[in-house]
Amino acid sequence: MGRQRSRIRLGIIYPGGGAEQDYYRFAERLEGVVCYLVFSQKANAGHSHSLPALRETAKITRLEHAARRLVPLQPDSVVWACTSGSFVVGRAGALEQVRAIKAITGVPASSTSLAYVRALRMMKVRRVAIAATYPRAATQAFAKFLAEFGIQTSDLYAHGLRNGDLSSRLERQDVISLAKSADAPEAQALLIPDTALPCFGILDELQTLFRKPVLAANQVTMWEALRLAGFPGGRESELLQRVR
Repeated sequence: MGRQRSRIRLGIIYPGGGAEQDYYRFAERLEGVVCYLVFSQKANAGHSHSLPALRETAKITRLEHAARRLVPLQPDSVVWACTSGSFVVGRAGALEQVRAIKAITGVPASSTSLAYVRALRMMKVRRVAIAATYPRAATQAFAKFLAEFGIQTSDLYAHGLRNGDLSSRLERQDVISLAKSADAPEAQALLIPDTALPCFGILDELQTLFRKPVLAANQVTMWEALRLAGFPGGRESELLQRVR
């Protein structure tokens, strides 16, 4: 049976943590899009936010193994859907991860952290606030990663959750409180960088509340996958607004 060229196929390498439903729900809103998730870690891995554990999550061998499982599904793009597992290795490490995935799949590839950089550059944002579920060390590592691309952090808040499983249990009001804890008047955008945190259905509310762009990890990941796959959604900024 030949490949259905009318459909765009998105490959998502997900570490686990509990918010994979965001990707399927985003895809359901876009006609002609199918989303395939493969997991880079076992379901009972714990998904710790400690720096040593994040470096383990970030290992290229894990991503290569997951990428090989996507190959039979013939994705049009592949994104490593883990903010912490891409920023923890810095700019050079994040780019190396993407090269490894692309070498195996043969299609455009990226990661959540690099998607943030791409989105912020598109919006000409140079100063952000970070509202993170992570402990402080991981949150500071994200700010350091952004700084490698010339993006400054005006304020950051580290909620201190030990792992992604705990992030996935946060509810709507928890997410709003998290965002309020980090927002700074001089920040041009507010980032919520954890793919284990479900944010589908709350982004419009957050943007209205803070009167500035609010970028959640699963949102920018899905946008990056669509952009790289050539989704016919108009300009990149318009496409980002559709993935909410």
